[in-house]
Amino acid sequence: MGFRIWQQNDKTIFDSKTLIRQSFQILTTTLLSLLLPLSFLLAARLTTARYLLDFDSSSTSQPLSTLFSVFLYTNPTILHGLVSIVCVLSLCHGLSKERFATRRASEALEPILRPRLYTAWIFLCTLQVLVGLGIEGSIGSGADGFNYGYERGLLSKILFFIGLHETMLYWSTTVVKPVVDDTIFGSAKEERWVDRMIMAASFSTLWWWRLSDEVVSLVVVAEVKKELLINANLADFVSWWLYYLTVTIGIARLIRSFIWVGLVLLYGEAAKIADDSCGNDEKV
Repeated sequence: MGFRIWQQNDKTIFDSKTLIRQSFQILTTTLLSLLLPLSFLLAARLTTARYLLDFDSSSTSQPLSTLFSVFLYTNPTILHGLVSIVCVLSLCHGLSKERFATRRASEALEPILRPRLYTAWIFLCTLQVLVGLGIEGSIGSGADGFNYGYERGLLSKILFFIGLHETMLYWSTTVVKPVVDDTIFGSAKEERWVDRMIMAASFSTLWWWRLSDEVVSLVVVAEVKKELLINANLADFVSWWLYYLTVTIGIARLIRSFIWVGLVLLYGEAAKIADDSCGNDEKV
């Protein structure tokens, strides 16, 4: 009797520890996955701040902090480079990788390779430092993104939203999750639908709170300079390119979704016809 009670208590403690570790994993993965959309927010604020200081210095409400000035006057090549790499790889992944089939729970997960894990650590730590310090500096300086009266169409916003969410999922799967799983569990863990739901809710909240209003600066500043016959610099071009690259990822995601729906309807109808024919043969 005492052995059974001890065994039940030990099992309860083990389940509690597992639940705590899984909850910590979900929270950490979600927060680190939001680094990618936050990097777009930081790039938009840098683009806006450079435009205001170079061509409309009278509109700056307060001097920039030393921290934000470092990011502003030092060309953010590392930030643009890391985000560009992730976006290009996400687009290539969406165009080439078959994503219609889902992994079964009984299938064994592939082990995390050490070189891939070290690369993920470098990407994650670098982007975390850049985004963390940059966002803190922009908040202290009061730098926000503006659209200058240039509104994007609803379709463009929807495609960018889908593309950025798709890119964030790729970033989470290839960089964030291997690092978190290896740190907490020591091995790869299967991704659950709860992880995707919490991540999507967090991203939607960030989009509604800040991203939808400020991220348009990535493309608007370049268009304003073009209308004013002002030569855009390399950072403006990269920001413009990142915006439409993300829109392209959203288009690719929609096309894959339409193809998936078509295949489901096609094979579902074919299976129904096959079942009906089998039933008729049995009756005969």
